[in-house]
Amino acid sequence: MPILEFKDVSKTYNNVTKALQEVSFSIEEGEFVSIIGPSGAGKSTLLRCINRLVDASSGVIIFDGQDITDVKKKELRKVRTKTGMIFQHYNLVDRLSVIENVLHGTLGQKSTISGMTGHYTEEEKEKAFGIINELGLADQAYKRCDELSGGQKQRVGIARAIMQQPKLILCDEPIASLDPKASKTIMDHLSNINRNKKITCIVNLHQVDVAMKYSERIIGVAEGRIVFDGPPEQLSEEMIHQIYQSNSSDLITDVGYAQ
Repeated sequence: MPILEFKDVSKTYNNVTKALQEVSFSIEEGEFVSIIGPSGAGKSTLLRCINRLVDASSGVIIFDGQDITDVKKKELRKVRTKTGMIFQHYNLVDRLSVIENVLHGTLGQKSTISGMTGHYTEEEKEKAFGIINELGLADQAYKRCDELSGGQKQRVGIARAIMQQPKLILCDEPIASLDPKASKTIMDHLSNINRNKKITCIVNLHQVDVAMKYSERIIGVAEGRIVFDGPPEQLSEEMIHQIYQSNSSDLITDVGYAQ
């Protein structure tokens, strides 16, 4: 059974803008999938429909065997605990330390009172430190997040997502704000997490060459529709130009990844 299915999913904003148009696909557990396409193609909307940060206008979304299209409150909270989210602009609490931000990954599994009081068990703290160490942040554990570089902040975001023990990690342009060296570090970590922890990863990317290097499958989106879905070796130059509609300003690559 696929871990995720979209069945004719559409999203229209303000009854005018068609962000997604009858999108259908399925993703197997353990896959590493990149979604590529120009700005405004619907990539972020597609990702946010999965954890219901955005509600689809029509269609059905099935996650982990459950139709999540219309789930409410308590059930929606359960869905979100199983989907870690990594944002382009990190979405951290800058005044808090690295370890505190990472521990926030457990909040969806706690009672409201425990979450408000910031009560964490020794087991949770031990686990958080272990994840921080895996991501090369042990020396930064007690630093405020506003003292970190962009690449370090994104690693904190990844650590927080892993703390949720998710079945699926959603990454919305995770390297768009980073330099090539930091970008490679982030993509290497995501790839290792996918392989070693068996967590399914869906990553929105502008960089086609990065998608081709790291993904076992690429979904190309243009004007809210899927125009390509297959392995990297089948993504021809002609298809790339079709996805990006020959808009070279949207086609961002870095030759360092092609090596």
